[in-house]
Amino acid sequence: MKDKIASRTKLRAIVRKLQRAGRRVVFTNGCFDILHVGHVRYLSEARALGDILVIGMNNDRSVRRLKGAGRPLVGERERAEVLAALEMVDYVTVFGEDTPAELIAELRPDILVKGGDYRAEEVVGKEIVEASGGRVAIIPLVKGRSTTGIIEEIKDIGIVIKTKK
Repeated sequence: MKDKIASRTKLRAIVRKLQRAGRRVVFTNGCFDILHVGHVRYLSEARALGDILVIGMNNDRSVRRLKGAGRPLVGERERAEVLAALEMVDYVTVFGEDTPAELIAELRPDILVKGGDYRAEEVVGKEIVEASGGRVAIIPLVKGRSTTGIIEEIKDIGIVIKTKK
């Protein structure tokens, strides 16, 4: 499982080798703070679009900048390990920027996937992937399932979530 978690440099070399061998590399990204059925279905559908599924996962600092104080609830090492344990996931790499643009430019995946809360023209990295002959795919979200929604449900039933400083 740990061999599925790779540095950007190592992953770039792996992706190039796989592409030279004719394998289609699918890339998606996100925070994946609390893994839920929406994530699992999304990642399964993303993997079905190609031969290799690579996930760019936001590090703790970038999650905090994007989602606010108290997030992530689960640290980056544990989040990466949980993602790597999923059968449909081939590789996970952690990035610290607010968007995956630099990572996408480095990896140049064949297919860039985002969830249905995005329109294709809004997807960061779209131009990079399309310029390399790749494409963008949008996968519908699972209604009523999001990490933020789960956190709100927990708060609604009165459970106090202690946040990390």
